Amino acid sequence: MPELTHLNAQGEASMVDIAGKNASSRTAIAQAEVTMLPAIVATLAQLPKGDALACARIAGIMAAKKTAELIPLCHPLLLSKIDIQFELDPVRGKVLVQALCKVEGNTGVEMEALTAVSIAALTLHDMAKAADPAIEINRIHLLEKIGGKSGHWQRPAAQE
Repeated sequence: MPELTHLNAQGEASMVDIAGKNASSRTAIAQAEVTMLPAIVATLAQLPKGDALACARIAGIMAAKKTAELIPLCHPLLLSKIDIQFELDPVRGKVLVQALCKVEGNTGVEMEALTAVSIAALTLHDMAKAADPAIEINRIHLLEKIGGKSGHWQRPAAQE
């Protein structure tokens, strides 16, 4: 049976003790897919900078910094980099949101990257919901993590 590190021997929720872990450079990249009417994606692509994408980018950055406040067993991290990018596909009515988070520390940044893409996607939903109430947020997942004891992991291309 796989080990669930956030449960103690009695099966109770427990914060992982990272005191003995070596600090290292750690990176995580996560992605979410937002599906909406193609015309809305086309509109997003035509807006000037400082638009809906800029708002969603800032929301994602703020969310990454607040992950430990949102997810009970996450350690607060001093993030060294947060980058949010968008890939717009007006033909298919999709926006891919990617977040990269980096830290020099003794625990990973996967939850920060996942939180960032989730909140950036929710912000796009909020900004476009009046024009398309059927917007979907799908496939929130980790693409890659680098560093720490487990080293480098990358999602196989077939699973992306």
